[in-house]
Amino acid sequence: MCATQTVAPASPELMQRLFAARDRTDALFQVVRPDSLYERPIPERHRIIFYIGHLEAFDWNLLHERALCLKTLHPEFDRLFAFGIDPVGSGLPSDQPQDWPPLDQVRAYVAHTRAALDDRLASLESASQSGDGFPLTALLNVAIEHRLMHAETLAYMLHQLPLDRKIPQPAPPRPTAAPVIDQMRNIPAGEATLGLSRSAGAFGWDNEYESHTVHVPAFAIDRYKVTNRQYLDFISAGGYHTRSLWSDDDWNWKTARAISHPAFWKPAGDHWLCRTMFEEIPLRLEWPVYVSQAEAQAYARWAGKSLPTEAEWHRAAFATANGTERALPWGSAPPSPNLGNFDFTAWDPAPVNAFPESQSAFGVEDMMGNGWEWTSTRFAPFLGFQPFPFYRGYSADFFDGKHFVMKGGSALTAACMLRRTFRNWFQAHYQYVYAGFRCVSR
Repeated sequence: MCATQTVAPASPELMQRLFAARDRTDALFQVVRPDSLYERPIPERHRIIFYIGHLEAFDWNLLHERALCLKTLHPEFDRLFAFGIDPVGSGLPSDQPQDWPPLDQVRAYVAHTRAALDDRLASLESASQSGDGFPLTALLNVAIEHRLMHAETLAYMLHQLPLDRKIPQPAPPRPTAAPVIDQMRNIPAGEATLGLSRSAGAFGWDNEYESHTVHVPAFAIDRYKVTNRQYLDFISAGGYHTRSLWSDDDWNWKTARAISHPAFWKPAGDHWLCRTMFEEIPLRLEWPVYVSQAEAQAYARWAGKSLPTEAEWHRAAFATANGTERALPWGSAPPSPNLGNFDFTAWDPAPVNAFPESQSAFGVEDMMGNGWEWTSTRFAPFLGFQPFPFYRGYSADFFDGKHFVMKGGSALTAACMLRRTFRNWFQAHYQYVYAGFRCVSR
């Protein structure tokens, strides 16, 4: 039953963002050779074909009745493509390619669903507010950012697909930089404002609320993310074989899976290769290392340091010496290519010192883009948390003590999610994320 109330229709700007997000995910699926769309590049995830249907099913299930008073077109597909899989669950999926509908049927579902939504949105003279009390603009922001999140996580999947099953795409020249000099920056004691105020009027996901202030004692933090070169030193020193560097849970995971190096590295005789999206190249020593949170924790212990808390990361990124806080590490200027590696401008990482203009007030660089940054903070609700009634499990299903907060962003993080309050999270043993880290000393 449709329960709507009259409010302002969606703006042309918001609709253009939705169309641009669709273009982004459509282009990603074009990376996969047509005969490989039923592959499962990451064992814990659905097959690629699921995600072609999922993005439209999500938008339809979110909007069609709740806000647009549309009758369902294909209830079976609405259910089939509704839900993904937590990357590290209780077991691996066992479905086979033949268990999924043919590609032409999935493509038809996508086309029909988009057409129905777009026709209704274009015809609205006074758009709707959902029965949950959320305006259409908020729901469309959910649809847009959900799709852009999937653009990034789809890239994680496609990265693991064999190279011969992908169609190489044009890429900008890889930036170069001088060798990285390891340094730390001192951050004085002070306040960090976490979360988003409900009175701010800005869009945020449920886990971003409510705004609150945390006192953070003084600490020092790495100027740059930990590089492949630094992590290679950890491997050469026997870090993966030193029991004292790993928690019981992390050691058991590493041992059971015979993990001895980052998932993006490939041994080649007496040297290492880095597996990028479309080729294998010699390891770029000044790129950030991408590892699981468990691997990052082990490195930090080996270095005699720690991973930062979410509050420490915030203070290093946004605080200033005069007690104010910036919207972004470098100030108030919108994200641009000279300030970091983000918003789909490149497939690959860049050297961690390639963006000197990105530095925070305390001189910490490359905190937005170029790889998410693991923290030691377990993903949990802020005081005042209220789940979205239309997506109750978005955050709450992951408040289990097993997921850790990540901050910053990667090369394939959309610019709209580089806001200060955005929180990402994954389980500690998931190796496929474009996620690095930096260390702190207290």
